[in-house]
Amino acid sequence: MATLNPYLNFKGNTEEAFRFYKSVFGGEFLALQRFKDTPEGDKLSSEDQEKIMHVALPIGQGNMLMGTDALESMGQTLTQGDNISLAINADSEAEADKLFQGLSAGGKVTMPLQKAFWGDYFGMLTDKFGIQWMVSYTYTPEEQTGTEPIYNA
Repeated sequence: MATLNPYLNFKGNTEEAFRFYKSVFGGEFLALQRFKDTPEGDKLSSEDQEKIMHVALPIGQGNMLMGTDALESMGQTLTQGDNISLAINADSEAEADKLFQGLSAGGKVTMPLQKAFWGDYFGMLTDKFGIQWMVSYTYTPEEQTGTEPIYNA
């Protein structure tokens, strides 16, 4: 069965927010990746390169609080209240396809499901009720074809 986790977007202060959440919930970051570590990172300003592309903080058993900085230089905008997505991690690529197809019916696909540079099968959509979803499947090591995650914890 798929797992469901909140994914938060911030206007440049993700690192500050997640250090705060870590002080509240405890634990260690499972992932902390900056935009400079992405394939297109060298095209960003030095300030944006240091912003958080992805961070994950385990909370409790099987739950993950995740986040990113929305970069205006990349055309991303935020309005308080629309800065959260539900991230669903499927148990298989087929389940990811099924969930993505079902959730996107009548909605808007913002990023089609595809193998992402960090190695997951990933896509984003807004459903017909305005809820933002991120659907992913994490390949097992046997399924990966040379693309290794580049998280820097």
